[in-house]
Amino acid sequence: MDLNLTPDEQKFRDELRSWLAANVPEPWPGHRRGEADAGYWDHLRDWQQKLFGGGWAGVSWPVEYGGRGASPIQQSIFLAEVARARAPEHFGVIGEGLVGPTIMAVGSEQQKQKFLPRILSGKDIWCQGYSEPNSGSDLASLSTRAIRDGEHFVVNGQKIWTSFAQIADWCLLLVRTDTSVAKHKGITCLLVDMKSPGVSTKPLRQMSGDSGFNEVFFTDVRVPIENQLGELNNGWRVGLVVLMNERANLGASVYVSFEETMRQLIEHCRTRKRNGRLLAEDPLVRQNIAQAHVELELFRLNTDRALSRSNAGETPGPEGSILKLYWSEMNQRLSQTAMEILGDTAQLSTFDNGNWAYRYLRSRGNTIEGGTSEIQRNILAERVLGMPKSY
Repeated sequence: MDLNLTPDEQKFRDELRSWLAANVPEPWPGHRRGEADAGYWDHLRDWQQKLFGGGWAGVSWPVEYGGRGASPIQQSIFLAEVARARAPEHFGVIGEGLVGPTIMAVGSEQQKQKFLPRILSGKDIWCQGYSEPNSGSDLASLSTRAIRDGEHFVVNGQKIWTSFAQIADWCLLLVRTDTSVAKHKGITCLLVDMKSPGVSTKPLRQMSGDSGFNEVFFTDVRVPIENQLGELNNGWRVGLVVLMNERANLGASVYVSFEETMRQLIEHCRTRKRNGRLLAEDPLVRQNIAQAHVELELFRLNTDRALSRSNAGETPGPEGSILKLYWSEMNQRLSQTAMEILGDTAQLSTFDNGNWAYRYLRSRGNTIEGGTSEIQRNILAERVLGMPKSY
């Protein structure tokens, strides 16, 4: 595996760095997670449209769909450089990273022409309707129903933990269309207009102050049959395509985020004192920092391994579960370490604008969202190690 940048990749990186230096806007004033208003969402939409105008939206998409046809390594460069430039939050990530590639893979030509340009330009923001109150990690047990009525499906049910649902224009929704077969075989994927009559959302405020997750309710929502994505009752396969894209998109930007957290923590240790000496001089602090650094390096190496596989043209596989499992638990340990090192003041909203307390509280959800740690371990046990299924 040779991940040294080729001349073309260096040119790509340098062009991107130059564009970001000239175009990344100032941070939205006064914004803290969980306190977003309409102005903040407009700020993010403007950023998406600026990326689109500059030719940097959907860089990994094929050229015929408006992307750059970037290689996996170029995509990794893009994610890392955008993170290092501290660009605004990318709230089109579900559309670009999950929905768009899935429509390309299994959608009709009509669906590609209708949805893909609007995803790329930021005109349509997407959410993903998977989890339900009684169907979280066991996705196949979902109960939201869709019944055929002429040229429409009529949808009734509820989804939960739905990111961006409060501002989304469309939802990629998994529903049950056949209750007489095995649970994996009676699911269909629908593309649902979030402005349809009968769709309502309710934000869920977490202990971190975030309210980016939502409950979504569907009451007699009529969805045109042309918005069925993939084959009827074969939505499980479509859903897996989405999940593989979700876990394959982990990596570079997450690593840069952790790297920045480590840098800030080390800087505090070099400048803050406890009991008359710098934190950086405390042997226990140094040991904890070293352990965190080792774990971060292991994450980088696993990311490079997954990137190498993608760059060789192989389909994203179980290594996505390794990355998700590793980074989610590593982030919890890193957040715990930071709070212990920085002490009581790190809990105050006046200390670094409350960012350390936010990181710690928000990290508790990492091992649930995007597939719980238990589910990731089952995937690795069954599909990598060949162990029997647990019942």
